Formats: sequence, C-alpha cells, structure tokens
Amino acid sequence: MTLIKTLVRDEQGATAIEYGLIAALIAVAAITAMTNLGSTLNGTFNNVRSKMQPGTTGA
Repeated sequence: MTLIKTLVRDEQGATAIEYGLIAALIAVAAITAMTNLGSTLNGTFNNVRSKMQPGTTGA
C-alpha cells in the first residue's frame, strides 16, 4: 500500500511529460518558421537569378 501512495504522490513522470510536450511544441514552431523562411529565400534567389540572366546571355 505504501508503494501505491508513493507512486500517486510522485510527480516526476508528469513533469517529464510536460517538458516533452513543450519541447514538441517548440520543435513544431521551429519547423514551421524554417519552412516559411525557406520558401521566402527560394523566392528571393529565384528573383535574383531571373534579374541576372539577361546580363549573362550576351557573353
């Protein structure tokens, strides 16, 4: 019976789960931000490439 009371009072497992959920949320936010940044950079580089191509075709 003492073991059951100890397990019920032990909050380390719940704390670990909370930290895991926070880490997962941060990871999802970071992945979303990096995906959006990648799309923006891709558009920027494509724009620069299209602007530079007319200057290189006459060479």
